[in-house]
Amino acid sequence: MTDYRLNVLTALADEIESRKQASPQTSYTAKLLAQGVEKCAKKLGEEAVELALASVLRDRTHITAEAADVLYHLLVLLTVSDVKLQDVMAELARRQGVSGIDERASRPKD
Repeated sequence: MTDYRLNVLTALADEIESRKQASPQTSYTAKLLAQGVEKCAKKLGEEAVELALASVLRDRTHITAEAADVLYHLLVLLTVSDVKLQDVMAELARRQGVSGIDERASRPKD
């Protein structure tokens, strides 16, 4: 059975993709995409810090809002980087059932 909430994430990814064609004057998403990967990465980092701080405060409402912002900005960053959500989900599926320690050990060394 498909969890309908995941459909929201897929629909958001599709909406962000469509905003590539929108005017940066009328769409915040189009504005972010037009500013490039560096700006999108910076925004994701800022939102992740805000989520971390909300988590330390144990403020569930703030955590929920910041987590939504992180997911949105992650999808924007994926879009500007030309990485599909489906590819990320496939990678997560590949990792299912694999120990995190084993998965990390299998990654190429930098």
